[in-house]
Amino acid sequence: MGYFDIRHIILFALLPIISFSQPKFDTFLTPSDTLNKSRRNAIAITEASLAGLTLVGLNQLWYADFDRSKFHTINDNSEWLQMDKLGHVFTSYQVGRHGAQLLKWSGVSEKNQLIYGATLGFSFLTAVEVLDGYSDEWGFSWGDVLANATGTGLYVGQELLWKEQRIALKYSFHQTKYAAQRPDKLGESFLEEVLKDYNGQTYWLSANLHSFFKDSKIPKWLNIAVGYGGEGMLSGIKDVDNQLLTNNKRYRQYYLSFDVNLNAIRTNSKLLRSIFDVFNMIKIPLPALEFSQNKCVFHPFYI
Repeated sequence: MGYFDIRHIILFALLPIISFSQPKFDTFLTPSDTLNKSRRNAIAITEASLAGLTLVGLNQLWYADFDRSKFHTINDNSEWLQMDKLGHVFTSYQVGRHGAQLLKWSGVSEKNQLIYGATLGFSFLTAVEVLDGYSDEWGFSWGDVLANATGTGLYVGQELLWKEQRIALKYSFHQTKYAAQRPDKLGESFLEEVLKDYNGQTYWLSANLHSFFKDSKIPKWLNIAVGYGGEGMLSGIKDVDNQLLTNNKRYRQYYLSFDVNLNAIRTNSKLLRSIFDVFNMIKIPLPALEFSQNKCVFHPFYI
């Protein structure tokens, strides 16, 4: 099961949304230098409530439409050219990143930020995976759990090693012809395509060059990114009949491009910093090289 439909709700719900004047807003967004128990408690209650309501809602509204079964596991590691697994990595990384940042905002120690904040994505997605295990349509996937752990590990590992995120995991999307061929699987509207059409999704490891060469004159906002995508997928596994009818060919795509670290853009506004931080999960459209099918293609403007 893909979780990109869930992740946006989580990411934006966990961010503080208020309507103060600019000075009060900046004061509110300023992280506490000591433990602020009221902030910490508010975060804990909000996250627990949102997670609980989401799980109950999924169980009652989503899984109720499918037959239930005894708990079982599946091996779906070969499906969707592993694009769904990268979706799990991305979700776990981003939710954990924001979870840790919220605890930092409340003045929680760095150790507890990693223990209770950075593991938020892994914990939630594992709970959803258990629900999958009781659904006849899907099943508990150890591959998904490993992907969730990888996303959490990417964040935690960098914090332990460098005390900063030098390599960010990002996402980009462009519309493809495949959704029209299989709208039930890949989406019937643009929003559904963003969430379901793996052919249009690209996942990026975006490395900040200045963080690796701090004494250099490289701009702090400049990143170099490597991406991965897939093409020609109408279903999770290779569908010979559909491929013969549509002339689709499934293949992997690898990309090399530049990117922008929005968190490095200078601004005195904490509101803008928060906005930049949210949108920093999206790869900035820039020229890119695509390596696929033993060819190299230059894209002047790759989304």
